[in-house]
Amino acid sequence: MTTSERTTGRSPDRRRPELAAFLRGRRARVTPQDMGMPAGPRRRTPGLRREEVAQLSGVGVTWYTWLEQGRPINASPQVLDAVARTLRLDRPEREHLYHLAGVPFAPAHEDTAQPVSPQVQGILDSMAPLPAVVYNARFDLLATNAAYRSLFIVVPTPPPRIPNALRTLFLAPEGTCPLVNREAELPVMVATLRSGYGRHVGEPAWEGFVHELAAASPFFAELWESGDVAPPGPRVKTFRCGRTSTELRMTSTSLSIDGMPECRIVVYSPADDTTRTYLDNEKSRP
Repeated sequence: MTTSERTTGRSPDRRRPELAAFLRGRRARVTPQDMGMPAGPRRRTPGLRREEVAQLSGVGVTWYTWLEQGRPINASPQVLDAVARTLRLDRPEREHLYHLAGVPFAPAHEDTAQPVSPQVQGILDSMAPLPAVVYNARFDLLATNAAYRSLFIVVPTPPPRIPNALRTLFLAPEGTCPLVNREAELPVMVATLRSGYGRHVGEPAWEGFVHELAAASPFFAELWESGDVAPPGPRVKTFRCGRTSTELRMTSTSLSIDGMPECRIVVYSPADDTTRTYLDNEKSRP
């Protein structure tokens, strides 16, 4: 029994037949012509043969046959990726393959600066007067609403670079930082960043971002060296509204987004009466 099976309590007995059926079904979809191979003589079954999948994936024929038969063998992420490429699996199918094989799934070097659909932007706009934003694991600002932009410093950046909350908070002059308790809040944000970094170690976009921020901000470099890790979660934060200097206490709540892995909508709701009154007044402003 694997670690995954022990921790989830799931039996491998049902998963392995599902894995076998899944591989057979996906193998039947791919023709030799799809892979640039001659069709050859008449075939008894559609799609590729097992030995062709093994050869194209760079694995042994016996090993792949056992995998497709649902035998209790171990599969590495590298081998599963090779099989997934040969069978032309899309991202949801690849993730399904990992789960059936009992291997933890991690997105493979994807660009986390994903575009946001008009539907998601509409959801953000409809939340006014509550500030709302779409972050990825790097704290890039993928989308914002007007309430968020009035509360938070959003520094315009030329493409392809996009605004980033951490870059803004660490590099803004201390007197202009919208976070009142900067020394208490920024360590938590850096620890949250590190929890996402673990899935992207070695990727140029992530390594470049961390190096750039560490070089520009000794405070960030110190926090990064601490090695602290924290998952995203609700927190009460105090902001200083730049227009009125009013201190606003808000609870941040994260919501996942289907089809956007590692991204989340973060909504800031009032945590006290003063903040609630301020937001109500903002809602009535023309």
